[in-house]
Amino acid sequence: MEFDIEKIKELLPHRYPFLLVDKVVDIVEGESAVGIKNVTINEPFFQGHFPSKPVMPGVLILEAMAQTAGCLALSATNDSAEDSVMYFMAIDGAKFRKVVSPGDTLRMHLTKDRARGKIWRFTAKAYVGEDLACEATLTAMMDA
Repeated sequence: MEFDIEKIKELLPHRYPFLLVDKVVDIVEGESAVGIKNVTINEPFFQGHFPSKPVMPGVLILEAMAQTAGCLALSATNDSAEDSVMYFMAIDGAKFRKVVSPGDTLRMHLTKDRARGKIWRFTAKAYVGEDLACEATLTAMMDA
């Protein structure tokens, strides 16, 4: 199963310039998914972060991972952006291992650790190629 940008826009309320997932692939319903973000020099944040050495901000890598988690959870509950929104509750153990630059493809691997009622927890890892760029445990609440 795979989600294209139109399906992602059905699931998430985010829109340009804050929609940070281009595609979701390798979905195991309700359990895991891989989100893809094609990082381009056209991203608005590169104008100021940093003009001479563009680097994707770490908080936006975390946000891209969270959006992938939202796609996974909302698709598992058959909710849409009109029905429900997921909100961050916690980001634990965030570590940044590699700079993400224009031209990179960021692959966000999300695995559900648990889901109890409206609270979901995920293990999140983002890669550029084979290199780990970021990892964290994300907790979110579904608001219906």
